[in-house]
Parts: sequence; C-alpha cells; structure tokens
Amino acid sequence: MSKTILVTGSSGFIGTNLVGLLLKQGHVVIGIDNFSSSEKWKSEIYKDNPNYYFFEVDIAEKDELDRLLGQFQKVDEIYNLACPASPPRYMNLSLETITVNTEGMMNILEIAKRYGAKVLHTSTSEIYGDPLVHPQHEDYRGNVNTIGPRSCYDEGKRISETICYEYHRLFNLDIKIVRIFNTYGPFMDPQDGRVITNFVLQALNNEDITIYGDGSQTRSFQYIDDLLDGMIRYMERDIPFQAINIGNPEEFTILELAEMVIKMTNAKSKIIFCDLPKDDPKQRKPDISKAMKLLDWRPRVRLEEGLTEIIVYYKIKYYGILV
Repeated sequence: MSKTILVTGSSGFIGTNLVGLLLKQGHVVIGIDNFSSSEKWKSEIYKDNPNYYFFEVDIAEKDELDRLLGQFQKVDEIYNLACPASPPRYMNLSLETITVNTEGMMNILEIAKRYGAKVLHTSTSEIYGDPLVHPQHEDYRGNVNTIGPRSCYDEGKRISETICYEYHRLFNLDIKIVRIFNTYGPFMDPQDGRVITNFVLQALNNEDITIYGDGSQTRSFQYIDDLLDGMIRYMERDIPFQAINIGNPEEFTILELAEMVIKMTNAKSKIIFCDLPKDDPKQRKPDISKAMKLLDWRPRVRLEEGLTEIIVYYKIKYYGILV
C-alpha cells in the first residue's frame, strides 16, 4: 500500500539512495534538505516523478518547516537523516551540527506527533566514540570526548537519541533508532573526506594514498543496499523502542583497504602515512546480533563487490570512463 513518507537530508548520500528506493516501491516521498553538506544536483534526480516533492529548508526552522508541510494531509513515516556526516564538514559546521540534532530533532518529532507518523532516526556508530569494548553492542555506553574536534557530531547524535527516548516516553511515539556503521556506495560526495572515497579517488588519479596513523586501525564497511534493507525492515516491524546497530561486522584494517583499492583500480599509487587525527577511533565493528534476531537482517554485499560498484560509479560519473 502506498504511503506518504518524509525524508529529511534527502539530498545526502544515504537520502538520495533511500528516496529512489521508496519511489520505486510506489510511495509518495517528501524530500527536505538545506544543502549545508549535500549537493543540489541530487535533489533534481527525481524531479520528474509525480510522487516526489522536494523543499529546500533547514529542519531547525520550525515555522518554515510547518508551513511547507501544512499542504500535506498525511505523513505516515519519517526517515530523519538530516545532519552533516562527513568529518571535515561537521567540524566546519559544528554549531549547525549541534542545532540539527537538538532543535531540528524536536521539530521533526513534533511533526510526527501531529501526523501520528512513525519515525526512524539515523544515529551513528560514532556514539560509541573510541570504544573500549569490541565489537560494539547496543548496551555499550561509549568512550566519547565531550570537548574534542569530533564532539559536535558524536555528542549531537547522543543527545538526539535522548530526545527520541523522551518523546517516546512522554508521547508514546513510535520511534526507531538505527546506529549506522561506515557505509559507502553510489552518490557519495567525492569530497566528503571519508576513507573509501579518499582511497578510490586517489587511486583513480594515481596519486599517493594517504593513511592516517600506521594503518592498523580497523573499520567495518557496509554497502548502501544493505543499510537501506535494514532501515526499511526496522520501519516495518512492530518492535519496542530501542537502538539497533546496522553495519557489516566483516573487519578490515585501513592498510588492507588501501591495498585492496590499489589492486582493484590497477593504480600506480604508493601508500604514505600521516599523523592520526585526534579522537579517531582505533577499532570499529558492530555487534549485529540484535538486528539478526529482531529484523531477520544481515549484510549480503562483500567489500570486494561493493568496491567494484563504487569504483565503476566514480569512473562514469566523474571521469566519463565507460566500463
């Protein structure tokens, strides 16, 4: 059955992919983005679809948000993705990042109250900070620096989860929280500063591949299709309020990733090492037991498969290479 679904941060990497999938499923989709950390061209991809409505607005601007959404008779579901997620960008937009996770979060939940809409809020593995527990499970409370360069994002996402909890407790709203681990795929901004983006573009340009630290730190990389599958499964399930990790538990060192990218692109790049940034996590791996049990979900795309897809995407989109 067709639903009316609001997607905030609809022109970001995850949002662009999610909007396309929801439209393909036959839903009416309302997209919202203020382009503070996203690209405008992505808002135009679906402009010819009669079921897609897009508005340029900041979710922290309550009056304008209410005015634009007032024309819709119903909103069944809300996917809240609005927030800079690229480290260089949220560091440059630190106060905006805090605001979108506080005022913006409350504005979205007020809209959910008004329409009786279900909400899926996208939190992050960064709420675990530089973890002292490995892999990270949902009951782990984290090791987060409150006064560091990453704090605006890490602590912003933590307080947004608290706000979700209070709206659920006080108003009985149906709210679901997903903690997203490193995700990649088509529509990633090549300038977002994340490790897969950096490595693939450096390799395609035959430039030196820059590793921060000695490369022994680990990450678990999830392809976008697996993330969307987990998010939609969670939205559709009747599950008590809780946060659920969505990520790929297959763990790689950053050095292994760099070597894999060089091999897959046939690049002439050399690997160089730089100082590790402050508060950069040494390990990142999700415990997905809860997602497997409650959502019957597990990632299906291996890193080699996903890297092949994003390498082809960048070759076609930014280099005009037919593959």
